[in-house]
Amino acid sequence: MKVLVLQFRIEPANAQQNENKIKQLFDKNVTEHTECVVLPEMWNNGYALAQLNDLADHNLQRSQQFIAQLAQDYNVAIVAGSVSNIKNDKVYNTAFTVNKSGEIINNYDKVHLVPMLQEPDYLEAGDKVPEAFQLTDDVSATQIICYDLRFPELLRYPAREGAQIAFYVAQWPEARKAHWRALLQARAIENDMFVVGSNGCGNDGATEYAGHSIVVNPNGEILAELEHEEGQIELDLNMEEVTQQRKAIPVFENLRKELYK
Repeated sequence: MKVLVLQFRIEPANAQQNENKIKQLFDKNVTEHTECVVLPEMWNNGYALAQLNDLADHNLQRSQQFIAQLAQDYNVAIVAGSVSNIKNDKVYNTAFTVNKSGEIINNYDKVHLVPMLQEPDYLEAGDKVPEAFQLTDDVSATQIICYDLRFPELLRYPAREGAQIAFYVAQWPEARKAHWRALLQARAIENDMFVVGSNGCGNDGATEYAGHSIVVNPNGEILAELEHEEGQIELDLNMEEVTQQRKAIPVFENLRKELYK
């Protein structure tokens, strides 16, 4: 599966500008061979947390329409990062994915909110775990958000359910860049699967974001990694490597669930 990972600076409180940038990046980088495009966390309004009651999407209406049109125009599935999104009068950090027809095939609300960024003061935490979903006819995936990376329990379930690739979408800070890289590699190693991290970059006036979007294979080896600046990764991932790794190191067959607390 040919994956395109986009890394860019997100403009706080300006969904239109961010949509324009994403459209430009699609025009420049998506080819007839691209099968899946990955966006970072909170790409619609960034971390303008205090303004999200006014700016956030409502039940994904705007974001879904924008992403669905891109999927149809470019004939690609889109792991559409996440957006600020109002449901039942509360603001969530909602991740979603659409297929080539623009239909939503997965959505997930960020479960763990970041106290260091005051997320709990402005956002509502999700109450459902990420699921495995069929990204394409022959690829099963899951999608998880930023701080959730620090909680390995979340990925274990969809990995056990057959997910071959985990997409972590983030606005991970430069100050903890080493954690980002190490944890993504750990998630790949412990679950025998591909891990793709799409991170924002640049400075939004409050936080310097790390960039360093990355693709890790099931053996924990880094296949590609960006630096701090805007850029993209395009790689062809062979899902047979997941099958081979799970045969070579059969962690799921060796789970001792009856012992775990």
